[in-house]
Amino acid sequence: MSGPAPATIVSRPDKKHILLVEDDASLGKALGASLQRAGFEVSVATDFRVALDVLEASRPVDVLVTDLVMPASVNGIALSRMARMRNSNIKILYMTGYDIPGVAQQALGPILKKPIDASVLVSEVERALTTTQVAPFATQ
Repeated sequence: MSGPAPATIVSRPDKKHILLVEDDASLGKALGASLQRAGFEVSVATDFRVALDVLEASRPVDVLVTDLVMPASVNGIALSRMARMRNSNIKILYMTGYDIPGVAQQALGPILKKPIDASVLVSEVERALTTTQVAPFATQ
């Protein structure tokens, strides 16, 4: 079983598509709603399998916001690398409530500390959309 389907609003080409991966369903729902209110199309996934399904869908993801620590064998770093292999232009943000030594050197984008205020997340997503990120693992 791959978990619940992502909650996605109707696709509009002019809206930036954000994939929010958070294993805490209530937190994911709240943060996703805040991003929707800010004008983004949002897909929320509670595990990496659902996130991969969204990444494979026809509507490209502009920004991946993922928890670093998830209750499965695939963490946020591994998920972000899979996402970058599928889409070299995807912007990546991480969230974590833990202090994980050495993770910053592996990250493909900024790491946000949880608990995170929804307005801070919206600002960071907007910043990511206007910032160039290094694109290792890109397919050519």
